[in-house]
Amino acid sequence: MTGVSYDREPAIAVPGTEREAWEGWADIVSELKGRVASLGREKTILVVDCYPGVRDGEILPALEKGLEPSLVVMAAEANRSREAVFGMIAGNVTDDRVFGVLSCHRIESFFDPGSIARLRASIGSAGKGLVLVYGVGASLIERGDILVYADLARWEIQQRMRRGEVGNWCADNRDEEFLRKYKRAFFVDWRVVDRHKASLLAGIEYLLDTNLRDLPKLATGRALFGGLALAVTRPFRLVPFFDPGPWGGQWMKKVCGLDPETVNYAWCFDCVPEENSLCFLFGKVRVEIPAMDLVLCRPVDLLGDRVHARFGAEFPIRFDFLDTMGGGNLSLQVHPLTEYIQGSFGMHYTQDESYYMLDAGPDAAVYLGLKEGIDPGEMFRDLEAAQTGTAPFDAEKYVNRWPAKKHDHFLIPGGTIHCSGRNAMVLEISATPFIFTFKLWDWGRLGLDGKPRPIHLDHGRRSIQWDRDTGWVRRNLIGRVERMGEGEGWVEERTGLHEREFIETRRHWFSRTVSHDSSGGVNVLNLIEGDEAVVESPTGAFEPFIVHYAETFVVPAGVGAYTVSPHGPSAGKTIGTIKAFVRT
Repeated sequence: MTGVSYDREPAIAVPGTEREAWEGWADIVSELKGRVASLGREKTILVVDCYPGVRDGEILPALEKGLEPSLVVMAAEANRSREAVFGMIAGNVTDDRVFGVLSCHRIESFFDPGSIARLRASIGSAGKGLVLVYGVGASLIERGDILVYADLARWEIQQRMRRGEVGNWCADNRDEEFLRKYKRAFFVDWRVVDRHKASLLAGIEYLLDTNLRDLPKLATGRALFGGLALAVTRPFRLVPFFDPGPWGGQWMKKVCGLDPETVNYAWCFDCVPEENSLCFLFGKVRVEIPAMDLVLCRPVDLLGDRVHARFGAEFPIRFDFLDTMGGGNLSLQVHPLTEYIQGSFGMHYTQDESYYMLDAGPDAAVYLGLKEGIDPGEMFRDLEAAQTGTAPFDAEKYVNRWPAKKHDHFLIPGGTIHCSGRNAMVLEISATPFIFTFKLWDWGRLGLDGKPRPIHLDHGRRSIQWDRDTGWVRRNLIGRVERMGEGEGWVEERTGLHEREFIETRRHWFSRTVSHDSSGGVNVLNLIEGDEAVVESPTGAFEPFIVHYAETFVVPAGVGAYTVSPHGPSAGKTIGTIKAFVRT
């Protein structure tokens, strides 16, 4: 590659919104004051509903100082007690450090009806002036005259949890370990509040972006929905985030232009809407929202009818990076079968996945599948002994170690023991049930927090498919490349995934324009070779979209026909993409 071109801050410019967004508390308060005045009422009710994790200590004082409300009503005053809430969700949270059971609760269950009635009465009896109703679930108390939703990305919430800035909703646990806070948020908080948010977004007057400390952004609901409507008509990228880890490597520092002083980068979520952000440019104001808002608000346009019918408002394809170049092995692990994840955790599909090798050192390898004739009892006795520190686990006694080179694709259906070895740069293409990885052995190391990383031998024992041995893996999971078509200057190959997995992947090598079609379902692509490509509409339905090496981009279902061509420094050269979509 010719240099760092990876865009870490992609955004969608939304035409005609120059006067629809504001930055900083002074301008935000001025806009809200003007909107209150424009209503011309003796009493105006401003409702600011919030996502759990916003900085109340920043937002509320800024609004109180700037707007001078005659009454402030805090939604948290109507929450059920922490003890009552925990009793209600104990079966979802469980005692495990990592895993719980997905909540089906509605947000109303977290509030006391009598307390809501008292708060409503106080609002009704308030005199002239502005009434501010604030907090998670504020709109349950009063929909008000002006509705603002204060939002932020899940990844930013996680960073705040790690720093001990915030705990869980309806809990006094700011100082609890991160894994347990994340677990409760994943299995309960985010599930409950996303359902509530999905019911609100279409009716909000303003969206408040609270991702950056002391740099809030406000956008009108009209601008927001204009941006969401635009996003599903064209290719777009999510805002990636990068994180260090105990096995992390050095490849992404160079290719993605990251801080060279950071010890390593282990992960990059390059396309996981439930975790990543989506950015819009409303005039000069850059507004960042959870990409999940697009999934919640425009699921059929984004996913397509068939995919939406199967998965609902969830984005089922995940692209992320795992960097072990100059690092260490990933943890030896296994993902559950569908029936196990359904029966144990309430998730309706499992984390089938694959490793596509974006790059590889000369000694790179992937651990995949069991060796022939393994005794399960002996293997788990050795794993249990390793956990007590008696002796390290001899992974290569039980697990195949396959040499890996650049552009190899290893398929990993649930139930298959696996991990990437060191000196590999993996583009992980997988389903998106998030955290359901059962670690079996972590090579005797500690996490970055100095604590042992969680190991789940009981779940692993119930999930490993013991017939996934050397011969089975060789026949089914390695080197499954099938030529599907070719023409002047292009070749299309099917590289997977396994028949147990719902994702199909197609690789194109091309020096000229290649025709694609979303065929009524969402496509996710990555530029796996070459400096630059351009994505275009044959009918001019969207502006040409430039992508760079290693960038992942989404093509919504409704786009239909599109082309990808070498561009800029790659013009006339052979480059490559890999595309994933849901089989139908």
